[in-house]
Amino acid sequence: MTTAFCDLLGIDLPIAQAAIGGVTTPALAAAVSNSGGLGTVNLTGHDAESARDKIQKTRELTSKPFCVNFLLPYEGYYEDALEVSLSEKVPVINLFWGDPAPFVERVHAVGSLLMMQIGSVNEALHAAECGVDIVIAQGWEAGGHVRGEVATLPLVSSVVDELGSLPVLAAGGISDGRGLAAVLCLGAAGAWIGTRFLASEEASTATEYLEKVLKAQAEDTVYTTIFDRTWPGAPHRVLRNSTYRAWDEAGQPPHGRRPGENDMLATHSSSGYEVKRYESYTASAELDGDIEALALWAGQGVGLVNQIQPAADIVREIAEDAQKALRESVNRMDTYQTNA
Repeated sequence: MTTAFCDLLGIDLPIAQAAIGGVTTPALAAAVSNSGGLGTVNLTGHDAESARDKIQKTRELTSKPFCVNFLLPYEGYYEDALEVSLSEKVPVINLFWGDPAPFVERVHAVGSLLMMQIGSVNEALHAAECGVDIVIAQGWEAGGHVRGEVATLPLVSSVVDELGSLPVLAAGGISDGRGLAAVLCLGAAGAWIGTRFLASEEASTATEYLEKVLKAQAEDTVYTTIFDRTWPGAPHRVLRNSTYRAWDEAGQPPHGRRPGENDMLATHSSSGYEVKRYESYTASAELDGDIEALALWAGQGVGLVNQIQPAADIVREIAEDAQKALRESVNRMDTYQTNA
């Protein structure tokens, strides 16, 4: 299962846990990294003290490489945490939704690797020209914020063809070993997996959110722009819920005319932050309130998520099932050629 991505990071498996918003934890990232993959902690929205605390807690739990994630549109909400990440020399820094050019030299200067998540071939080419070390090609099936409009399989194939030897991770709709095997066959160097890790024991996923994830099928997700209160116009994929249905039945009205637009739905138990309807905010276990009505990010691979497990077991099963799928594919081809 070793790929160029594994060789570059010095890890055993081509499995990366995506930055699933506010439900990532040091325990989750460390568990994935300790299992041979790459764990990720989301640091967008964290101040310097909080970022340093999460980085140090992750380091206490693992000596393996791990990643921190930043959303570039949130100007003013990631710069301090990024500076801390650089000073702490976090092994891998991932960026999403913007231009990586201003960051490449800064990241490389401290010996860290830079990943960039993209949604199109042109974005991938720009990232490569800027000097990023790894590209994540995110297809339209992905949960959370979705950069492009192309499905995972054609996007990954095209990006791999264009970038040559630069490691490409595939993202979007991948929740099991068969998905990993499929993108490896396309030439990807690994998979960036989010929705599956919502149901890990180490994730800080709100109970009501987790229950919906475990019951959902692919058709229960929707690509929309409804939850854009703090990120105007940014498309995303979520589970249909009461907020979405009310807005849809009202004819999907614009800002200022949405049903319950000023409703306060939940409060963060430690910070006291109040989350309003239509806000781009992850339903973590630290929230108290109407969790079902919040943005419940999920990709089209959600139908393959049907149990809560330790992250280590998830990584192991994905790796074993991918190896099995690849072996069976070869065996089927051998049988077909023999019988032809």
